Amino acid sequence: MPTPPPHSSPLSNALIYLRHPSKADYNQWACLRAASADFLRPWEPLWGADDLTPHGFRRRLEQYQKDRRSGRALPFLIFRHEDNRLIGGINVSNIRRGICQSASIGYWMGEDFAGHGYMTRTVALLLPYLFDHQGLHRVEAACLPSNGPSMAVLQKCGFQFEGKARSYLCINGNWEDHLLYSVLRSDLQTSGSHFSTTGSFPLHP
Repeated sequence: MPTPPPHSSPLSNALIYLRHPSKADYNQWACLRAASADFLRPWEPLWGADDLTPHGFRRRLEQYQKDRRSGRALPFLIFRHEDNRLIGGINVSNIRRGICQSASIGYWMGEDFAGHGYMTRTVALLLPYLFDHQGLHRVEAACLPSNGPSMAVLQKCGFQFEGKARSYLCINGNWEDHLLYSVLRSDLQTSGSHFSTTGSFPLHP
């Protein structure tokens, strides 16, 4: 079972905790992804033939480590405190410094854990860390127009709709239009959403 983070970790609350992936996560990760394959594939890039194999996972970890060292990305897995069970993942990518200080987030949730409010709590937990600890000014997200649950997560967490991007990402083998959302550090400070990490969100949906 995974080791929980220290109690003082900024990426932990009463329900869940986030940490970077490690080799020891392979079995849980592969089982969860395999069990949720039909649920996840419509929303993700095409999976490689060896995606769920140990070799594929090692290659993924190597890329994560390169991206972390270069400051381009921060990958996280999501665990439930009560049983240290892996329930999903969230990635911070395209980190841009200098005059931008921005990044994009993308996330996935295992089928058995979707629709229970875990991702809303995850994003609410992550945003203050990105703004306060990583010094970002803006966080962006994109979702398919048909992905109502993802839109609901973003809206609950203070993201604002900015427009539609044509053929924005190649999802499940097809170039798909996406809806673009963003949240600024000042948005959370103004709305009070900054304090949502204390667990004020209802667990459903």
